[in-house]
Amino acid sequence: MRSTRCSVVDVIALYSLYPLIKKSNKKSAMDSKDETRAQSQQADEGLEPTTAALDQLALSLPLGKKRAGRGAVASGLTHECGVFGAIATGEWPTQIDVAQVICLGLVALQHRGQESAGIVTSEGHCAKNFNVHKGMGMINNIFTDDSMKKLKGNLGIGHTRYSTSAASEEVNCQPFVVHTAHGALAVAHNGELVNCESLRKDVLERGVGLSTHSDSELITQALCLNPPEGEVDGPDWPARIKHLMQLAPLSYSLVIMLKDKIYGVRDPYGNRPLCIGKIVPLTIGAYRNEKVDKLPAEGWVISSESCGFLSIGARYVREVQPGEIVELTRDGIKTIDIIDCPENRRHAFCIFEYVYFARSDSIFEGQMVYSVRLQCGRQLAREAGVDADIVSSVPESGTAAAHGFAREAKLNFAEVLCKNRYVGRTFIQPSTRLRQLGVAKKFGALSENVAGKRLVLIDDSIVRGNTIGPIIKLLRDAGALEVHIRIASPPLLYPCYMGINIPTREELIANKLNAEELAKYVGADSLAYLSVDGLKKAVQLNMAVKKPEQVGHCTACLTGDYPGGLPDELEW
Repeated sequence: MRSTRCSVVDVIALYSLYPLIKKSNKKSAMDSKDETRAQSQQADEGLEPTTAALDQLALSLPLGKKRAGRGAVASGLTHECGVFGAIATGEWPTQIDVAQVICLGLVALQHRGQESAGIVTSEGHCAKNFNVHKGMGMINNIFTDDSMKKLKGNLGIGHTRYSTSAASEEVNCQPFVVHTAHGALAVAHNGELVNCESLRKDVLERGVGLSTHSDSELITQALCLNPPEGEVDGPDWPARIKHLMQLAPLSYSLVIMLKDKIYGVRDPYGNRPLCIGKIVPLTIGAYRNEKVDKLPAEGWVISSESCGFLSIGARYVREVQPGEIVELTRDGIKTIDIIDCPENRRHAFCIFEYVYFARSDSIFEGQMVYSVRLQCGRQLAREAGVDADIVSSVPESGTAAAHGFAREAKLNFAEVLCKNRYVGRTFIQPSTRLRQLGVAKKFGALSENVAGKRLVLIDDSIVRGNTIGPIIKLLRDAGALEVHIRIASPPLLYPCYMGINIPTREELIANKLNAEELAKYVGADSLAYLSVDGLKKAVQLNMAVKKPEQVGHCTACLTGDYPGGLPDELEW
């Protein structure tokens, strides 16, 4: 953890250390509920394939060869992250504590990243230096009173990232700050460039040297390239950003800070989320009925999700549209340009944001995530109903779907699991044994609600298929007569190459076992998934979008239909 004023030496040191942290294999950091059952049971049931067999399976399946040999992962940004930016309006220096606003915004995005975080601020008058503070761990441990005092500024950006076993070093903390001939540049990035290698070749052919395999460095260096149409009187940053978007159509949401402005950028497919909020005067109540465009602005914020806006005195305005470049200055916000999808393809917003990643009070496509999860539960009850006494959930992301299931099935909802909120999320721990111990400590059973009951237990997803078994055993030990598992999303079958860490198909339990086999494996009386069509129906039911014909969702991890085209056409 440190507080500094960035220099060229800092940047050189930052990049020179990258090769030292790229030697570990990518590990999945996605699911908090899928831990291994007892290895003896796996052995008894013949469910534990050998390493050689798994390797052969990976190579035989589509995409396997694309990932083979990538043990040293080319990109450190292979997980969900959160980005946040804020700028004060009116006269500078501002009375708004911009660093505090960003810090609270990152706290609201903590579910998107719990390994490290950073904030970079600018006072708006010096292009050479930014104020920087980064560190490892939770946000409330990184940003102390002393460090916050050093983050004075009228604008700034922040970033929080997920834990992975590889590159768990402070050197990987974002935002990255680089110095160009035109001044300092700070970049925070959520996503992963799917055409990383082809873009790397393009950048190298233009005479730009690269010191790492990081796609974040590629983004930074691509922003330093002169656009094809050239520049007059200094850098044309919008043209440079547009050039980057043409070189790399997905997947990213970016916040880019210069001396006195912030750019928000969303890839042309809209794969990763990004939205805009308005900081309003404190005298305006949280739930006043005035339209947000009529309220005065004390500042603007831009964020991966809208869930933290009310807590910082901001109001949700709108999403950054797919392919849109927005500019935030002390005078307000404006759209610089909108880059269309290549070949007029449909947009491809990650459907798993609705299923798992996003906080339930966030807004995407004109609807609250909670409402979509509720509809997923209703649709699941229509597709896979079962005779039971009560419906419950694996806390907490399965709860909304469980309420929807219960309402549609006309069954009572009851809590059956008591969550220990002082135990960390299990998928942050890299070893299987620690994950198993985490599961054991994480839940208790409410035996009075369970004893003698036929139970439908709703979970949002299954990745490895490992945590649900110990939970079922816990409920049976508490007296449950039957435990029927219902999953409010389709089976995960394919890896994601767009910022979510599902590295190989053999890690996904749905590629080994069908629903009936998985039910037997985890000890459930039955198990069923929501269909892909059912998920799409739930997501699209209450969407509020201006151009429905362009709307689409990325279901690559469920169907193998990758938004940039067939996998063989992409250079991973």
